[in-house]
Amino acid sequence: MPTTMSEEKHTNWGSIYSAQSCVIFDFRRCLSTFDITLIAIGHMVGSGIYVLTGAVVRNQTGPSIVLSFLLAGFASFLSALCYGEFGARVPKAGSAYSYTYVSLGEIWAFIIGWNIILEHVVGSAAVARSWSGYLDSLLGHSISNATLERVGHLREHSSNLFGDYPDILAFLVILIIGAFVALGSRTSTNLNTIFTIINMIVVGIVVVFGFMYADFSLWRGEDERGVSRFFPYGVNGMLSGAASCFFAYIGFDGLATAGEEAKNPETAIPLATFISMSVVTLAYILMSSALTLMIPYYRVNPTAAFSDAFAQRGAWFANLAVSVGALSGMTTSLVGGMFALPRCVYSMAEDGLLFESLAHVSSTQVPINAIVVFGSLTAVTALLFDIESLVEFLSIGTLMAYSIVSASVIVLRYQPAKLPESDTWDNGKEF
Repeated sequence: MPTTMSEEKHTNWGSIYSAQSCVIFDFRRCLSTFDITLIAIGHMVGSGIYVLTGAVVRNQTGPSIVLSFLLAGFASFLSALCYGEFGARVPKAGSAYSYTYVSLGEIWAFIIGWNIILEHVVGSAAVARSWSGYLDSLLGHSISNATLERVGHLREHSSNLFGDYPDILAFLVILIIGAFVALGSRTSTNLNTIFTIINMIVVGIVVVFGFMYADFSLWRGEDERGVSRFFPYGVNGMLSGAASCFFAYIGFDGLATAGEEAKNPETAIPLATFISMSVVTLAYILMSSALTLMIPYYRVNPTAAFSDAFAQRGAWFANLAVSVGALSGMTTSLVGGMFALPRCVYSMAEDGLLFESLAHVSSTQVPINAIVVFGSLTAVTALLFDIESLVEFLSIGTLMAYSIVSASVIVLRYQPAKLPESDTWDNGKEF
């Protein structure tokens, strides 16, 4: 029977500590460590690296962004370890929601669960609009011009709630990705694998071509004003940049939602966590190094850093690769978001905190009703709303989820394991 907000969920701490969950799994265990690792990498290495890096280099850090990514990666890695431990001990689809439920109770889990849902809805809608806008710019803004000509403006100049025009392409992209996710975990992970591999190949091309044009004097000594070339904004700028770079790692929690579908979650989740965080941190450091060694930091374009840098160097092939990588990265971010979102909804519905119908699992072993309802909600959000301010607000919710999971590990460690009543000493006394 579904629980209510006033009921307390019984937790068998003994089974959690032995990594033997007592729940009945509705999903098919079909995902390998490789699949789960690519889910995390694809979710993290999205459009952020192509957009975030330029803004941070130009306005906050200069070449010291390399250290900013290293510090941000270390902080994210500590948080990811907490997710990895929970993913092995509580291999449930709800990620932070499920972990909070078994350690802190239903009220906190309800709050964190809705944080995660809003994070994925708004985050996926934002990525879909970025995907649409990027493709539109490559096509000379023909899509947006045609939409404005036939549909007109969606908002008044005084309102920032709605987008400038209905983003039909973003709407369709969400529906298409949702359809792939509904076909089953194997299908969606195969799609994610293809685009993640393409994206990582592009990362390799960017790094190789970037270092071919490297000028190490851009990192050494001081400029004519006596300002350090590596620390043009000082150590404070580097630390401020680390806070901004932290959000480039958002998405590692997506692998935890695959716990119920992992073949061997006790080893797959922690191992995938370690590998994905290591690969992504190395990729970010190498790409930011290549960028700041190609051109001076003050000539970096904050909105199209890599493509503009290669254009300044006349490397047209690398410029084309960046465009392919950006679209591939945004596609994997969408797949990761649409993969994780319905599984969190499913877990909450299974516990009675959402409509029970949302916990229905289809013949393809996916929460089909959750995919349809919240996929449609995400698509409508991408179609209508200007979500930049919402994304900034939801950063607070993301940090809250990470903090609660970290605190839950401490609670989990100090909870005594409750043993079955039948366990007794050999002399017949209570165990």
